[in-house]
Amino acid sequence: MDGSSQIADVSSKAQIYALKKAQESKRNEVSTLLQSLPEPQKPSYNNPPNLGQNVDVKA
Repeated sequence: MDGSSQIADVSSKAQIYALKKAQESKRNEVSTLLQSLPEPQKPSYNNPPNLGQNVDVKA
């Protein structure tokens, strides 16, 4: 191996390392954001008690 190919090899390995670190950082950011979201609440309906008891299926 000559010097230029060794430099290219080290350069490509450094780029791969930097890419993996960037992906890890983004993964941590997304994980933190998802954990900070509040739990979804069940919808509370304010409908009268007889609503939905009878359904007309004839059209």
